Amino acid sequence: MWLLIAFVAVPLIEIALFIEVGGAIGLWPTLAIVVLTAVIGTALLRRQGLAELDRLRAALDGHGDPSSPLVHGAMILFAGALLLTPGFFTDAIGFALLLPPVRNFVFARIRERIVIRGARASRAARPDIVEGEYRAIDPEDRGASGWTRH
Repeated sequence: MWLLIAFVAVPLIEIALFIEVGGAIGLWPTLAIVVLTAVIGTALLRRQGLAELDRLRAALDGHGDPSSPLVHGAMILFAGALLLTPGFFTDAIGFALLLPPVRNFVFARIRERIVIRGARASRAARPDIVEGEYRAIDPEDRGASGWTRH
């Protein structure tokens, strides 16, 4: 439901902002701002993305929890998609996601909603071991097929 609302609301907001900004400063300055924000956003995205990738590598080498760099990297990637989308509203959200305090706030909200449950290992550590019960059957009690009794 929220996704449907976003797909309807975001374009309407963008159109309204284009009309207002274009009416206030004109067509060409409006288009120049949109292109300029995409260029600046791409440069910021590259720099922050590479820094987050370095943090992820360090975490995977045993120097911390990799969840934070993974989530921050995903938010930076999402910010890049928003910055490449033409519009003032998506640019504002994209630039906001490039700010570490905003990403920390979003990550804290995400972390509150995630429940982590531990998994118990089975006694059979090898996949070729099957646990079960058996009962010995006297060969004279078996039927002709060996599976049924008379």
